[in-house]
Amino acid sequence: MSVELKEKGRWDPLKVFSKVSAAYLLAFFTKKKDGKKIALVGGNLGEKYEDNAAVYHKYILNNHKEQVTAYWMYDPKTSYAKDQKIENAVPLGSFKNYLLFFQADYTFHGHSLLYDIVPSADKFLFLNRKTLITHVSHGIEGFKKILIQKEDVPLLKRTDYFNCASQYEYDLKLNEWKIPEQKLIITGFPRFDRYPPNQPSKEVKNILMMMTWREWLFDLTKDEFTDSIYFKSTVGLLKHEGIQKLLSEHGIHLNIALHPFMKKFESYFTDLTDNEHGIKFLDFNHETIEYSIDHNDMLLTDITSVSWDFLYLNKPIVFYMFDQQEYLERRGAYLNMDTDLYGYKADSIDHVYEYLKKIIEEKITYNEWYPQANDYIDYFDQDNCKRLTKRVMNL
Repeated sequence: MSVELKEKGRWDPLKVFSKVSAAYLLAFFTKKKDGKKIALVGGNLGEKYEDNAAVYHKYILNNHKEQVTAYWMYDPKTSYAKDQKIENAVPLGSFKNYLLFFQADYTFHGHSLLYDIVPSADKFLFLNRKTLITHVSHGIEGFKKILIQKEDVPLLKRTDYFNCASQYEYDLKLNEWKIPEQKLIITGFPRFDRYPPNQPSKEVKNILMMMTWREWLFDLTKDEFTDSIYFKSTVGLLKHEGIQKLLSEHGIHLNIALHPFMKKFESYFTDLTDNEHGIKFLDFNHETIEYSIDHNDMLLTDITSVSWDFLYLNKPIVFYMFDQQEYLERRGAYLNMDTDLYGYKADSIDHVYEYLKKIIEEKITYNEWYPQANDYIDYFDQDNCKRLTKRVMNL
């Protein structure tokens, strides 16, 4: 589940050992004073307050403060926790982080226990047998085959619950991930509680463009990255004369959001902003994905998980999988990229242009694949956080 998303050697083994030892002993000899349960929540490698984990953290704070103290784990290199005044925010890798891990009744993580909740957890997980660990995921599985690293094996084994958005995802995690049946729970995704379903815009005026991340790009030099099909396809879309003309003639804004894991390449893209044609790169530090989903009328993507939100909201989607063959060979997908997509499938930049032209000129504001949403999402009632809390914490 985790990949090399953080720099190697970031956590000094000696420092971790001393903090963990002291935290374990202190937790062993101290008791909680207020009698409340402790829940640690984290996602996006601690780099952003986003997604299922953040929505769930807010939910516990707003609805179960009397029974549970919910902490948010954040990367100390970032400033968002302070800027957003996130309640009960704790820096990852701090002494308090390790102490709370041994005291916690529950943890909820979006990507990996190792990067979201407690660094180096795979080395001392055996010391903590009591905490109930739940993987809340971050998007519906389907487009990316699971990558299991060596350090993931004990973490997956130790995780008590794997939340699923639907029966579809339950079956996938059971049969493909080989997760034992008793660990799988279908309570729906917290992120879908943010808005009512089936909310197409009145007109398409703002288009969100967002591509997912690819782990094989992470170690490339600047020259290698700017020579990659990933970068060239992005540039090709933005420089396409037909697309530029379409945007300016109809007064449409194309808002580009880099995937959070692609942040290290942010500087390579900033020169591509083109105000004349309404093309803008969204600031990673100030634009939330939630805001982007809410304030854009359609999505242009490869296969990012944000597409599930646009399907849920019944907004149009154009899929452009510029490196499909390479992606399937290197990573693989559970869904068939040719037959299972819930939007217009473009095979080239010209094809993308044709679909955008069709959507804009024919004033298409809805997703004609919306009836398929029921195949992947079981709940549309905005009670996913409530179900998760009842199932895991019995509250």
